[in-house]
Amino acid sequence: MNDAAPTDDGPAHQQGERLHQLQRRLADFAAARHWAPYHTPKNLAVALSVEAAELVEIFQWLTPEQSAAVMEDPESAHRVADEVADVMAYLLQFCEVLGVDVLDALAAKIERNEHRFPVTGASTPDCHSSE
Repeated sequence: MNDAAPTDDGPAHQQGERLHQLQRRLADFAAARHWAPYHTPKNLAVALSVEAAELVEIFQWLTPEQSAAVMEDPESAHRVADEVADVMAYLLQFCEVLGVDVLDALAAKIERNEHRFPVTGASTPDCHSSE
């Protein structure tokens, strides 16, 4: 087992850098089109919700088995990927406007959930929460 501390050039750092580059591209894209007046926290939160609903719509009437296999159909897979991209784009723009580091926020949330929901050995599927 390797207990060495992660380096600044490891895979996680590279993914974080890529995420921040994409976030910067989104900000530049919006700025070039003078969309800043429309990219308020409220508007971006609403747009994020709409895009998340479009992702949900793909799965709305599928059985659990069908939903698990959705990526096997190229057309469905493309729709899912497009909606995931839209959700991520609006989330990154929302975070940019408010100055939230999405990776730091996620890491902090995971840590809080690890403390809130410690492993007890027994599986309790009814106790899941995304709060």
